[in-house]
Amino acid sequence: MARSISHVLFSLVLCILLQDHIQALRQSYIVYLGSHSFGPNPSLVDLESVTDSHHDFLGSYLGSIEKAKEAIFYSYNRYINGFAAVLEEDEAANIAKHPSVISVFLNKRHKLHTTHSWNFLGLERNGAFPPQSLWGKTKGEDVIIGNIDTGVWPESKSFSDEGFGPIPERWRGICQTDDNFKCNRKLIGARYFSKGYEADIGKKLNTSIVSARDNDGHGSHTLSTAGGNAVPGANVFGFGNGTASGGSPKARVAAYKSCWPPGCSDADILAAFEAAISDGVDVITMSVGSDSPPEFFESGISIGSFHAVSHGITLVASGGNSGPILGSVSNIEPWTLTVGASTIDRDFVSNVILGNGKIFKGASLSRSGLPSNKKYPLITSAEALTKSASDSVNAFFCTNDTLDARKVKGKILVCLRGVNSRVEKGVVAASLGAVGMILANNAGQGDEIISDPHVLPATHVGFETGKYIYTYINHTKFPVASISRVRTKLGTKPAPIMAAFSSRGPNLLDPAILKVQFFLDDQLDL
Repeated sequence: MARSISHVLFSLVLCILLQDHIQALRQSYIVYLGSHSFGPNPSLVDLESVTDSHHDFLGSYLGSIEKAKEAIFYSYNRYINGFAAVLEEDEAANIAKHPSVISVFLNKRHKLHTTHSWNFLGLERNGAFPPQSLWGKTKGEDVIIGNIDTGVWPESKSFSDEGFGPIPERWRGICQTDDNFKCNRKLIGARYFSKGYEADIGKKLNTSIVSARDNDGHGSHTLSTAGGNAVPGANVFGFGNGTASGGSPKARVAAYKSCWPPGCSDADILAAFEAAISDGVDVITMSVGSDSPPEFFESGISIGSFHAVSHGITLVASGGNSGPILGSVSNIEPWTLTVGASTIDRDFVSNVILGNGKIFKGASLSRSGLPSNKKYPLITSAEALTKSASDSVNAFFCTNDTLDARKVKGKILVCLRGVNSRVEKGVVAASLGAVGMILANNAGQGDEIISDPHVLPATHVGFETGKYIYTYINHTKFPVASISRVRTKLGTKPAPIMAAFSSRGPNLLDPAILKVQFFLDDQLDL
């Protein structure tokens, strides 16, 4: 009897394991069929006919139209011809052999790429515009900018409709609202797309976050950079006071949320592109991309942008933040305007003053500095390593649980840049009782430094400065230092230069297509 029960239990476990294995083979795919035969203004009958054809087509592979309807979660039936469905690998492979199919590819995830700027670019000078400045006359007036990203925060002053007239009659979009989300005459549209992400993770998103609202901040940042209002009195912790303005402050804007933690699925991106084309946007911006460029017609970004441009829409996309590695640029399609990041001529300077009198320039947005008349002991992260730390390499980068608070307390901690975020290193240092932090670049990162809002007095120094500081510590019996308060410095030279984190060419798919084409002062959007 016991043996029979064991046999039954073993069979049940085996069935469960096999079932999980079979389910694991089912993934979400995109089947791309090209364009439609009808014109730019399809009727409802046209759209229904396309969706029916998708069901018929897939049903011929799955055995029934009912199974096809269950599998398909997006039917791209208006400007893009294709569908997204949950399939087994062999089913996808068989579909790819059909002569009418251009491509079949996995529903991959892409990742997110992030005031003085317009003055620095020469578009205005001290609030005035050059006599022949088209930007000064129009500022993008009534251009409609669509942004494919993490959504939008509608209450932001960047999207207030004060001073705006009626919404352009050519606008055909909608606002997917809820009790706490409203569009207006500036923010004229907002949609969200989550079916691709849900198919990828195998479950529905929490209803509390399923809206066009930006819970990340990236989408509001990128949309306001492109088309946000001119908002006076903008600053970060009191630094960079001035008017923050998007490139086209008089433009109307619309948000297409297709990114959910931790990424943006091809299927949702394609749905966002189709909606934006249908709604009547003039420009689409997106700061989303992949680590390595996929083939042109095996990416939701490539296919969606191709159809957008073919309908007269300008597509502007970020090149990525994987620099300075050569060939790291993404969004390399010939029909896309690919933008890199550069520096501007303003620094937020916080100096390191060593005990030997040497002063080195650093960058920071820390709210406070250390007293100018007092020096504090210096310690490197390598010296502060805990005896129990299992990974001594990560200790160099001041990661959590690698440093000894007894060694760090009351001192300025020197950390290497990399592995964890720059601001996170400061959080770790502060939690250990450090009075300050110096963040140093490695050789590959060079001498580019970035101003961050650290939680303690901290500053970021370049490779050569960092090398000197490490040498000073290692050859001084009692090394000490201080960190000065932050001050704003304009007219920094050279500027602009390409930011170290900005992805580089060449275009790995086709080196003859020049990428990156343009640069935006995006390193400090203040």
